[in-house]
Amino acid sequence: MKRIAVLTSGGDAPGLNACIRAIVRSGYYYGLEVFGVKRGYKGLIENNFFTLSTRDVSGIIDKGGTILLTSRESRFTEFKYRKIAYKNLKKHKIDGLFIIGGNGSFEGAYLLATEFDIPIIFIPKTIDNDVFGTDYTIGFDTAVNTVVDAISKIRDTSYSHERIFIIEVMGRKSGFIALASGIASGSDLTLIPEYPFPMYLIEESIEKAFLKGKKNFIIILAEGVAHAKDLRATLMERLKKKGIEIDIKYSVLGYIQRGGSPSAFDRILATKFGVFAVKQFLAGNKNIMVSFENGDLKIKQLKDVHKRVKKPNIEDFDINSIVNFV
Repeated sequence: MKRIAVLTSGGDAPGLNACIRAIVRSGYYYGLEVFGVKRGYKGLIENNFFTLSTRDVSGIIDKGGTILLTSRESRFTEFKYRKIAYKNLKKHKIDGLFIIGGNGSFEGAYLLATEFDIPIIFIPKTIDNDVFGTDYTIGFDTAVNTVVDAISKIRDTSYSHERIFIIEVMGRKSGFIALASGIASGSDLTLIPEYPFPMYLIEESIEKAFLKGKKNFIIILAEGVAHAKDLRATLMERLKKKGIEIDIKYSVLGYIQRGGSPSAFDRILATKFGVFAVKQFLAGNKNIMVSFENGDLKIKQLKDVHKRVKKPNIEDFDINSIVNFV
């Protein structure tokens, strides 16, 4: 009987448990023995393996977080620790390793695949949705829904008190959450790191809005552009010089974007990814990433995805600007 192992690495995201469940259940369905690795790459180094049964994954499809726990393991950047991880995989006679992770985890997966003879199957998850080669990653849809719900609540206060509100969302290098939530919520202005927006245009947008009688204004800010607190201070000062004195508040949504029960879309995507990944392993494919493109499940060679950067579609950015024009 072939053995596979599964781990989750990096930041948590809604839908991880749904994917773990799919890998375990489809693994046993096809006659595989399934092991879990606790705390991601840390668990590989510290030999934290355990058998996962179909009963172990009962009732978790709707749960946020990850039953396997996760971590960011800096030691994995060193070859000597990756070699220890490989030896542990061999000790447990693992025939294939399933890694559910984002860009940082991808690098570790790629190094394992190129340095050793253990087949790697990578499954993309991150609320940032910035893994190259797939339209969607596990967790993104839920995070956007969480943000949109928060914006709707903040807008009520913004309108009632006639305020400008800056809402800071996650995305140090990626503007996917900000852009998607900006479109979905009808926010007035969205600022993302991939397509810089000059300060004078931000001022002009606010100025035009209030000259036309608008009494409140919502700005969605990806954290990679600036901190909401700093942008508020700068805007207050610059608008005051133009004779515009208006109350500006800010809200940093933070880690609520990572937690919570996954959306139906994320549960379905995670489940499809998990089953598809097991089927690809059984078909003899290795050192691959599963992906979702143009409505279809596909596979990509790790080497074809490595070091490539995914950016939001410029057309989506234009759409956001057009429909939210004041």
